[in-house]
Amino acid sequence: MKKDMTHGNPIKLILGFTVPLLIGNLFQQLYNMADAYIVSQTIGVTAFSAIGSTSSLQFLILGLAIGITAGLSVITAQRFGRKDEKALRKNLSTGLIISLTIGITLTFLTTTFTEEILTIMKTPDETYAYAYDYLNVMFRGIGAVILFNYLANLLRALGDSKTPLYFLIVTSILNIVLDYVYILVFDLGIRGAALATITAQIVSSILTLWFIWKKVPLLRIHKEDWKLDKAEFKEHLRIGLPYGFQYSIIAIGSVAITMTLNQLGAPAVAAFTAAQKIDAVAMLPLQSFGITMSTYAAQNYGARKLNRVWYGVDQALKMSIGYSIVIGIVLMIWGRNFATLFVGADAPAEILQMIQYYFLTNSSLYAVLSVLFIYRHTLQGLGNSLAPTVAGIGELLARVLAAGFLSVHLGFLGTVIANPLAWFAAFVPLVWAYRATKRDLSGRMAVSIEAEPELTLDQLDPSPSKIK
Repeated sequence: MKKDMTHGNPIKLILGFTVPLLIGNLFQQLYNMADAYIVSQTIGVTAFSAIGSTSSLQFLILGLAIGITAGLSVITAQRFGRKDEKALRKNLSTGLIISLTIGITLTFLTTTFTEEILTIMKTPDETYAYAYDYLNVMFRGIGAVILFNYLANLLRALGDSKTPLYFLIVTSILNIVLDYVYILVFDLGIRGAALATITAQIVSSILTLWFIWKKVPLLRIHKEDWKLDKAEFKEHLRIGLPYGFQYSIIAIGSVAITMTLNQLGAPAVAAFTAAQKIDAVAMLPLQSFGITMSTYAAQNYGARKLNRVWYGVDQALKMSIGYSIVIGIVLMIWGRNFATLFVGADAPAEILQMIQYYFLTNSSLYAVLSVLFIYRHTLQGLGNSLAPTVAGIGELLARVLAAGFLSVHLGFLGTVIANPLAWFAAFVPLVWAYRATKRDLSGRMAVSIEAEPELTLDQLDPSPSKIK
């Protein structure tokens, strides 16, 4: 159920929110990995490579929508922190209208231009048919993906990270079962893997919607809440669009890497995809700490308790960096062994060597990434969308330039170096923005987390124009 993060021990609150969120993300990653694993074992490595070659494209398209829904939930958390129930319901109706519009638009565009998109991506001939069949189904389920993420983000904005976890567990198990049913029983091939994912998303959306209606009266929309309000839409788009844009520009960089990998050939795609599957799981705690800080910062911003934010950020950094060092060492030593789950222990030595390059260059710098996640989401929770957007643009430019130029001279190694270079490009503006925001606001309030003076909303406005 909902949890007020403006009172109580910040460390316990952060951990209490992060752990269920992490487990939920693990299950979400599980059924993404299940698709890849089951496809590789039942259909073949070529089909597995096809899914890998489309992952960055899905992230680009879905990232925009999912990012916007995450941005909309920041407003939810702020209003929940202020205890403004009327504004909270208005936020929900406005967010649903925006999410529905985005879902319809993206579904039409992607299903209409699937072939053109794959051609632009320079998808290899040997994986083209598989990639088309997989995406053609996935794109038709965009609406379900958007709806579930929006509803889950609403619950998390109220401090409830457990309920979305329960639904993710159920639908993850359902997804795995349906993978085998659709692929082996109904012989749907790679389309079955996509259909299993979409079916699971639809079920999770229905369950979450039912739960909100029955158990969270705070989010029940009244008739008057549906009245269109220009100022409301403007405010939601001001926060939501930059949030979605940040997801998209990061995804564009991933698309650039995928295009480079496609030119390097199927072995490079298979190696990168296998390593990335393990990498994605390893990074989940870092992402979870970041998402937690968005809700934590937003609620305390709404409650005018920014002194709690600074303390919470410091503690989250300690926990996140500590984890990143440990898991980085583990993957540098054993990451290649974990990746054989997808490419097989008897994979060519060339692929195994590429996988090792990936972990040596990426896992060793997780600490930098952990700082990025926490600072980026904290700033977003405070309503500062400019600095994370600037950081995202820097990340995009670094990743695209590195993938384009370094791959020419270093091949696969040059491609995987693009990720850590992008992290460093985002590191500088985010660290500067966070420190500037903290310096600007801390002069107006006590440092102690116990002292929580009331300040005007104008004093608490961390907009870029007030950052000196």
